[in-house]
Amino acid sequence: MGNFIRLVIGVPVAAIITVFLFVLMQRLISVDEVIQEESVEDRQFSINDEVAEVEARRRDTTIDDVQQVDPPPPPPQIERQRAEQPSEGLATVMGAIPDFEAPRLDSNNVNFSVSDRDAQPLVRIQPQYPLRAQERGIEGSCWVRFDVTPDGTPTNIDIFRCDSSFFERESIRAVERWRYNPKVENGIPVSRTGVETRFDFVFGDD
Repeated sequence: MGNFIRLVIGVPVAAIITVFLFVLMQRLISVDEVIQEESVEDRQFSINDEVAEVEARRRDTTIDDVQQVDPPPPPPQIERQRAEQPSEGLATVMGAIPDFEAPRLDSNNVNFSVSDRDAQPLVRIQPQYPLRAQERGIEGSCWVRFDVTPDGTPTNIDIFRCDSSFFERESIRAVERWRYNPKVENGIPVSRTGVETRFDFVFGDD
């Protein structure tokens, strides 16, 4: 019963207090509206209201006013002189030309044969040092005998003395690549037999 009485009395009191506070806060927040009127004067600026007409100065030029230029004179012509043909004979100017007796060719006096010569080397290539001989430290020499054909090519290559068999193959291969001027007898290339050469195989010379 006591709680009911408190509720009946407390609710109206609380409502009154709430309304009072709301009105008080509204008055504190509200600000009087001030209307400011600003008078702005309309100002207009004008620059060169009137357009000035500018007359372009015109110059009349005629063909007669142009200065006439005289063309340059033509270059002088060079007079060409023609050589006159001599009236005197060549013998008078240089003297008399001596008379020479024409040579007489006689087949008995002329010899067209080429002098004889022996075979002459043109290309000589040294043999390579065999690798197996280098590994074993073998040095020595090898003697080769061969013939030369009429066209200058070595043939019938033969080893007739050699310090080691390692040198024989490289010696033959080197001679096969040689070339000669063939032997000539009575102007005719002929074969040359019994040509000999020696190859030395020494370390540092390969």
